[in-house]
Amino acid sequence: MEKKNIDWANLGFGYHETDKRYVSYYKDGAWDEGALVTDASITINECAGVLQYAQTCFEGLKAYTTEDGRIVTFRPDLNGERMEDSCRRLEMPVFPKERFLDAVTKTVAANEAYVPPYGSGATLYIRPYLFGSSAVIGVKPAQEYQFRVFTTPVGPYFKGGVKPLTIKVSDLDRAAPNGTGHIKAGLNYAMSLHAIVTAHEEGFDENMYLDAGTRTYVEETGGANFLFVTKDNKVVTPKSDSILPSITRRSLMVVAKDYLGLEVEERPVAFEEVKDFAECGLCGTAAVISPVGKVVDHGKEIVFPSGMSEMGSVTKKLYDTLTGIQMGRIEAPEGWIHVIK
Repeated sequence: MEKKNIDWANLGFGYHETDKRYVSYYKDGAWDEGALVTDASITINECAGVLQYAQTCFEGLKAYTTEDGRIVTFRPDLNGERMEDSCRRLEMPVFPKERFLDAVTKTVAANEAYVPPYGSGATLYIRPYLFGSSAVIGVKPAQEYQFRVFTTPVGPYFKGGVKPLTIKVSDLDRAAPNGTGHIKAGLNYAMSLHAIVTAHEEGFDENMYLDAGTRTYVEETGGANFLFVTKDNKVVTPKSDSILPSITRRSLMVVAKDYLGLEVEERPVAFEEVKDFAECGLCGTAAVISPVGKVVDHGKEIVFPSGMSEMGSVTKKLYDTLTGIQMGRIEAPEGWIHVIK
């Protein structure tokens, strides 16, 4: 199929409407068969559950053109499983993982012309989401829901190259103990908006959230997990019941252990330890790994030995290996690559 006439090299990380999206409706206790549609607009009641009580969850993943010309997605089964968990926690009907995979596959295939070519630095971002659509005035779950998938071509998260970030320790809490931090609920991201806007106004790139219970352990940022590297090259990620189980982070830990032969550790990370690490990064779908050069705790600076000019050496190897797997340059573990066509 002929590609759309898009300046892939100068594409930003934003929304660009594509031709088709997938929608399935839940009514009278069951999901319908679902279909691809052309209309990008949604009409819902003014009293819809999503508008009144934020009853919604979402996922984010990408489609790539590999070195050999295939169109693939990366571990979408884990996105489907995580959405199932989010639905259960928010008292929404589960959209089954198998149907999730089918919907993602159909939506990407229908928008094949928008999948950027290999080597362009751009990808096709995929956004599955599910929300309560029927009227709810009392605080209770909606009775009707919509599951949808749309796509948008996006440029590289770091336009002009990767630059280590400066982040601040936030005075606000991202997620409560026994709350919703472990699921991908829209409400979690709404809660983080004031903190990220404030951080940007103060000259920082992101926030470091500590645990809400004791404020002594590192959790995550508003939209990414932390990854640390010790001075003897051990890869460490924080462990907590209120951290979102990032698919990128889980994949990077496998890459570190099985591809790079590094020791890995998932455990609670005390903030007091941060000053002793050699490298730090934020990991997520959008950028894979964003290097962190400096953490500022109320004026007290922690500058990592990897510095403020480029990625640390271990972080760079992790990034290169995982993106190599995603783009088909490096052989992937079984089941990691889902071929669209």
